[in-house]
Amino acid sequence: MSKVWLLVLVILYSGFPSIGTTTTDSTSPSAVNIGAILSFNSTIGKVAKVAIHAAVDDINSNATILNGTKLNITLLDTKLSTGFLGIIDSFLLMEKDTVAIIGPQYSVMAHVISHIANEMQVPLLSFAATDPTLTSLQFPYFVRTTQSDLYQMAAVAEIVDHFQWRDVIAIFVDDDHGRNGIAALGDKLAEKRCKISYKVPFKPDNISHEEINSALVKVALMESRVIVLHIYPSSGLEVLHHAAQSLGMMGSGYVWIATDWLSTVLDSEPSLFSSSAMNDIQGVITLRMHAPDSDMKKQFVSRWKKLSQKEDSNQDPFGVNIFGLYAYDTVWLLASALDSFFKSGGTLSFSNDSSLNMLRGDSLNLDTIGVFVNGSMLLQKILEVNRTGLTGQMMFSPDGNLVHPSYEIINVIGTGIRRIGYWSETSGLHTGEGPNHSNFSEGLFGVIWPGQTTQTPRGWVFASNGRHLRIGVPLRISYREFVSKIEGTEMFGGYCIDVFTAALNLLPYPVPFKFIPFGDGKTNPLNLDLLHMITTGAFDAVVGDITITTNRTKIADFTQPYIESGLVVVAPIKKLKSSAWAFLTPFTPMMWFVTGMFFLVVGAVVWILERRINDDFRGPPRRQFVTIVWFSFSTLFFAHSKLLELFFNVVILDAFLVYRTETQFLPDCKDQSTKKVYAINIQHVF
Repeated sequence: MSKVWLLVLVILYSGFPSIGTTTTDSTSPSAVNIGAILSFNSTIGKVAKVAIHAAVDDINSNATILNGTKLNITLLDTKLSTGFLGIIDSFLLMEKDTVAIIGPQYSVMAHVISHIANEMQVPLLSFAATDPTLTSLQFPYFVRTTQSDLYQMAAVAEIVDHFQWRDVIAIFVDDDHGRNGIAALGDKLAEKRCKISYKVPFKPDNISHEEINSALVKVALMESRVIVLHIYPSSGLEVLHHAAQSLGMMGSGYVWIATDWLSTVLDSEPSLFSSSAMNDIQGVITLRMHAPDSDMKKQFVSRWKKLSQKEDSNQDPFGVNIFGLYAYDTVWLLASALDSFFKSGGTLSFSNDSSLNMLRGDSLNLDTIGVFVNGSMLLQKILEVNRTGLTGQMMFSPDGNLVHPSYEIINVIGTGIRRIGYWSETSGLHTGEGPNHSNFSEGLFGVIWPGQTTQTPRGWVFASNGRHLRIGVPLRISYREFVSKIEGTEMFGGYCIDVFTAALNLLPYPVPFKFIPFGDGKTNPLNLDLLHMITTGAFDAVVGDITITTNRTKIADFTQPYIESGLVVVAPIKKLKSSAWAFLTPFTPMMWFVTGMFFLVVGAVVWILERRINDDFRGPPRRQFVTIVWFSFSTLFFAHSKLLELFFNVVILDAFLVYRTETQFLPDCKDQSTKKVYAINIQHVF
């Protein structure tokens, strides 16, 4: 109870004005007190503890920074607590005139301690709190020295979109870290026109086997088979174990995307690769914050074994994870900011708050806590740092996040892992040699999915407890051949129903559905009203003889037409009689008359041209007329090249005559050979 009253007094303290004494150290003190709040027994905390000690030792032994000022680091253990112990530890650190705190490790604790940091003006530099909402204006003294989950969720959303999935299931820890991370995932999925179809929250700690099984059973009944697991390392492997062993959810068809907690566990516990636990995570995709290769990083990793044994020789060996690298860089970033702070004339001044005198005598000595007068100046120097560390460039963007966020996409295969690509904010998913490499191709390398298959899962199935598709069918009184209800049953028949069921039979998976009648069966229902039932959600689809019009396409999507509309006349065919004289059929009386006239015209033209020089075309008028007629029709049987002096003058006329006859005769013959006569007796069309 006393601790509860203590917290109440601390909260009330923020409303009192600060009136008290001020203590000031010299511009370049011999030592600077900094603190760190970690969970020593956690996967991230035990690695960060070694990395922070290593960074402090390297800085204190480096004469080029801080000009001889030493860093005094105090590490406090929160013992896996995400709340109360972190608050107490922050007070204990501030009693010692701490200028900055590295941590806290958990986002939940960061939310709470950030309020205290705002009042005490002490910067918090967290290398592991990835909650996107921590960089809000509400917490000006919180500085995230790692990547925000906002970018990790953007990478997850792009993976989902890359494989053309549309729905995912989110399993997460129900605290600030989990909820806000999944909220960011929902926003990023919405940008890709995807969504979270089902959410499964777990309590932050002490999850029982029954709770895990109960939640996973509900997941197995859902349609989506794409599962995003955003949880703490302490319980993540337990969830995957139950999914694989108890429910068979690591088989073919499932997709598991674990956030960076899984890569952190695998990097920290090398012994896992040779354990049976690897069987439970085969085919899982996970992410890891990218740290580019460098000589500095290689040297640090090479001496990691020695550093970890130095910390505790009795502890089992463990590897360095990405958060350990960020913890190391965080200490160096703070040292660089302090160096700039002192060079700019900053002093270590603390103002004792007289409003805390009422707590004098308490075992926590809260009355000795002072406000860091130049805390805002140090905060500004931290945000201005631009240096290269183990994780790459440490520089802050205007929104308070590190620049150039990038992730490695990792596939768990066999007894190891394989990098299948990268994600970066500028380039998206690609398979280059690095996130910002100029030579790369979009997408990812091949993935080995759960069930040891290379075929990309469809990402969904029909839910065992899901509803059937609701198919609206009009109850018409006319044109019942297209769609009608079978009397005495709930079934429907007709041409449209047959087309619908035939299309469903072509699908490689079953589609449960049920027909729902629309209309009273006494009058034909309006097609527009039927289509509006889709927009209201009453029907999922409609089957019927509905004409596609422009206005209707604005309401619903139509399939391709399977019936041609229009006016059709059905009539019997009249057979034509065929004989040996069928070739004369094209020569109608008009055709014979025109042909004869052409011959006469040719004869007249020949007479005009030849009479001047040819004696055969001279004489009395009767003789000349007979010669013209005789010449015209005799050309059908023999040539007159000897008779004519100007034979070539009439070649063009003869050719025209032949062409005219051919163009009339051949099409008519072809038409007669293929023509079908329809016996139609229609007087009027209304």
